[in-house]
Amino acid sequence: MVMESVRRKFIEDEVKKALIMDFLEKELEHIWIADLHIQKSPIETRITIEMLDPRRLVSRRSRKIQHILSVLKKDFGIENPRINVVEVKNPYLEPRIVAKKAALSIERGGSVKGILYRLMKHIMSAGAMGVELIAAGKLGSKGSKARSIKVVSGFVPKAGDPSRFVKEYHYAAVTKPGIIGITVRIATKDLLRLVKPELFEKEAEEIENADEEEGTSGASGAAALKKAKATGARRKEQTEKGVKEPVKKDSVKKA
Repeated sequence: MVMESVRRKFIEDEVKKALIMDFLEKELEHIWIADLHIQKSPIETRITIEMLDPRRLVSRRSRKIQHILSVLKKDFGIENPRINVVEVKNPYLEPRIVAKKAALSIERGGSVKGILYRLMKHIMSAGAMGVELIAAGKLGSKGSKARSIKVVSGFVPKAGDPSRFVKEYHYAAVTKPGIIGITVRIATKDLLRLVKPELFEKEAEEIENADEEEGTSGASGAAALKKAKATGARRKEQTEKGVKEPVKKDSVKKA
């Protein structure tokens, strides 16, 4: 009974999170939300929203935020909600944003295959371990048969423990011939720690060595600057006293 109640509680929390995400996406249509985190505490319930451009939400903070907080209290039963906004560092590693970008480009009439390949290159250059993009539906003109296009690059696990490092999202693009379903799967760089730990350790050591070299070069530069300041001060003092600095023999050219 205890395990069943715990399982039910986890399911209810995920369902509530999905409903809150749908509500926020409808209320904040002009802002692309990447993810949502809900953290409960005895004092308040902190809701962290990862979005593409948080400045657009801050500019409308007065009425929009108050309306969202009131709906979260009344309709979702969240006590003392507090909203934190976090900016997404790399949007091409967030499948929700990538799927929306693909849907927007498809709805504008772009080539589906070209759009998927272009997004794949951006995602891999952003540092992903692997990516899989699928577009299914009436991809041609009106009256054509439904088909699907799949674009894959890198390593994207589908089962087992490595699959927990894969982010997945499904979205739909509405076109004149019909609805096109878009599936985005992105394997994050954390997968490298599980699949090939030796490569992950090597990369971590390289980053640490680079940081140490930067610190050493910065320390040597500071020491050189300090020495130059001391030399300048000594010369100024000698000039004021009327004493000239001795000239080195090597610096005197032979006639």
